[in-house]
Amino acid sequence: MQTFRLIATAAMGLEALTAEEIKQLGYKDIQVDNGKIYFTGGADAIARANLWLRTADRVKLVVGEFYAYSFEELFEKTKALPWSEFIGQTDTFPVAGRSVKSKLYSVPDCQAITKKAIVEQMKDAYHLTWFDESGPKHQIEVAIHKDLVTLTIDTSGEGLHKRGYRTLHNEAPLKETLAAAMIKLTNWHPSRPLVDLFTGSGTIPIEAALIGQNIAPGINRSFAFENWAWFDQTELTKALDEAEEKADYEQELNILGTDIEHPMIELAENNAKEAGLFGLITFKQMQAKDFRPKEDYGVIVSNPPYGERLNDQQYVEETYRELGRNLRNFPTWSVYMITSHEKFELLYGQKATKRRKLYNGNIKTTYYQYWGERPPRSSKQQ
Repeated sequence: MQTFRLIATAAMGLEALTAEEIKQLGYKDIQVDNGKIYFTGGADAIARANLWLRTADRVKLVVGEFYAYSFEELFEKTKALPWSEFIGQTDTFPVAGRSVKSKLYSVPDCQAITKKAIVEQMKDAYHLTWFDESGPKHQIEVAIHKDLVTLTIDTSGEGLHKRGYRTLHNEAPLKETLAAAMIKLTNWHPSRPLVDLFTGSGTIPIEAALIGQNIAPGINRSFAFENWAWFDQTELTKALDEAEEKADYEQELNILGTDIEHPMIELAENNAKEAGLFGLITFKQMQAKDFRPKEDYGVIVSNPPYGERLNDQQYVEETYRELGRNLRNFPTWSVYMITSHEKFELLYGQKATKRRKLYNGNIKTTYYQYWGERPPRSSKQQ
C-alpha cells in the first residue's frame, strides 16, 4: 500500500485538538506545527481524515519538501518531484502560494516558477508539449517558510467547515470547525443537556448533535480527491460504510438552541433539517436572561455578540451582566463563552475557571470556561 505524508490544517489554537482526532483515527507519525498537523497514511487516510476531522480546515497531500534559496533551486527541486503520479495529462492544476521570512519573497514569481517546473516534469512523463487543463482540479500550493518549501495538493476542495447543511447564512456565521472545537473543549457528554443561548444559525447545537451521535461531519458532502483518476475509490466507499456503521442514531440527545430573533430560529431549524437532524434539536425564541433549566449538570456553549461595533457595545455589555446574574443561579451547570470583549469576566461578574485563546476567523478571542459542580457518581447523567 502506498503511504502518503499528509497535512491537516487548523486554526491557531486548535492544533492539539486536530492532532488528537488524527490519533483517534489510528494514524501515526503525528507532528504538530503552527496551524498544521503532519501525519502519514494510505489512500484510506485521505478519505477518512476528510470525512471525520471536525476541527481541521483542510487535508493536503505533501508532494515534496525542501530548502530553496534561489529561483533556480526552486525550479529544479520542484521539477524532480513525481507530479505525473498525481496529475493526469488533462487535469487542471492551478498554483497558489505564500512566503514568510524567506529569500524567495515574491509570491507571484514562486507560483509561476512552480507551475513551469511541474509542466516540464509532466512534459517528460507524458511526452506532450501542451496541457489543456480541462479535467478534475488539483489545487497546488507552494508554501515557503524560512526558506523551507512545502509543495502540496489539496485533497478537500471546499474547506472542511462546509459540512453541507448550512445552505443559508446569517450575517456573521461561526465556522462549523470552531463550533465543534468549542464543544470538544467542554466536559459535555451526550447524556447531559446542552444549550446554546445565542444560537444564530444553529451551528453549535448541530455540531453537538453530530458529535453526540458520532456522525462523521463530512458524510453529506463531496471532496476534491473523489474526482482524481489515481485515487482508489474503493477507499472512499469503505470509509463511508465505516462512518455509517459507527453512527449511533439511537443516542438520545437533549440539545436546545435559543435566540432573541425569530428569523434566526427559523434559519437554525432549516439548517438542522438539512443536516438530517430534524426533531433531534429544540430551537426556541427567547432572551438569554430568561433561561431557566429544569435539569441539573448541563452545559452551556455559546458565541454571544462581541460588541465590535461602537453602537452595539452598551447592549452587549448589559447582556454579559444579565448572563452572569442569571447563570450563577445554576451552580451545577458549566458555562463556556467565546468573545473578543476584554472585559467579559468583569461584566459577567466572575473569574473563569480556565481561559483559552482562540481565533474566530481573524478575530482574536478568549474562550471563557466556568466549570459547574460535578454530577454525583451514582447519577445517570455522569
